[in-house]
Amino acid sequence: MNINSTIISGAGAANELQYIFQGMKRTLVITDSNVVRLSPVQKIVEQIQSCVQECLIIDTVPPEPSHQNVAEILKQTSINGVDIVVGIGGGSVLDVAKLMSLLCVNDPNVSLDTLLAGQKPTTKVKSLLIPTTAGTGSEATPNAILAIPEKETKVGIISPVMLPDYVALLPELTVTMPSHILASTGIDALCHLIECFTSNVANPVSDNYALIGMKKLFASIETAFDEPSNLEAKLNMLWASYYGGAAIAHAGTHLVHAMSYPLGGKYHIPHGVANAILLAPCMRFIRECVVDKFAQVYDLLPNAESNLTNEDKSIALVNYFDDLVCKLKLPTKLSELNIYPDEIPSLTKAAFDVHRLIKNVPMQIDAAGINQIYSNIA
Repeated sequence: MNINSTIISGAGAANELQYIFQGMKRTLVITDSNVVRLSPVQKIVEQIQSCVQECLIIDTVPPEPSHQNVAEILKQTSINGVDIVVGIGGGSVLDVAKLMSLLCVNDPNVSLDTLLAGQKPTTKVKSLLIPTTAGTGSEATPNAILAIPEKETKVGIISPVMLPDYVALLPELTVTMPSHILASTGIDALCHLIECFTSNVANPVSDNYALIGMKKLFASIETAFDEPSNLEAKLNMLWASYYGGAAIAHAGTHLVHAMSYPLGGKYHIPHGVANAILLAPCMRFIRECVVDKFAQVYDLLPNAESNLTNEDKSIALVNYFDDLVCKLKLPTKLSELNIYPDEIPSLTKAAFDVHRLIKNVPMQIDAAGINQIYSNIA
């Protein structure tokens, strides 16, 4: 899959976006009620408004959006002939913006229902995605994830057509991100990277993205957490997130994400928090099947010891994941989220039903194995 997005990045690059909008008349901006109030975001919106005749701003995207939320946003979209959709926000916002870039084509044969049913779109309007968190990598993936409340799970709409025309990685937009959001989204990026690297459909392209992303993430995540104004660390985290998304586009996540989807779909646990609880337990479960790959990842850690065997390195990497989640002050037990053992059977069934991810697990796994992982973190 070719990712042909034009990337604008770095401190100060937010002032260099006007050229994207030259000659355009109508712009649709998708964001949320918190992000739209940020000063750097307001300046970006002002740039857009200075270049186009009409700019409609929809700032009602909720966390973990559902298909009903997208349907409501469609009703708000009165603008016709949109030239470009701009998404500014976290992964939920960017996913909705990608969907809107498909739905603004005004093709009577393409609707949200047909996309949810698996229709493969062939065209979209132009799009610019600007992440304000460093985790989902949505700006580099062909995926849009929506909650399906009536089924207590999530589904992915997947099409390479959704890949954006432009991506802007602007560290200033992440400076005011609350520490708990930085932590959970950072772990989400790590899950993308390590899962794609160990997926049974991993390949040299996805491996390259994953290794570059993990090196940047390991070098920067704790600094970004401890020093919110450190623009270098924040930019490294944005790149780590982007590389995680690019790895997804060429491989795919597996066990952590399959098991986290029910936590978000049924209990509305933030995606990164659900992943954080599952990261080390799932990696411990698959470790024996990916010892050499885990050893390769361990060597990227800033304080990696060179005299360990690959077996010892793989164990040390899982322990690092445990320690990192604790350092970032994220929960490690389901009980911390008011989810108790009697819920595990339904969680197990829902996770095992995420076939598109379960098939990527680098070992045979059955419902009993998933049940055991949930039970270990009850």
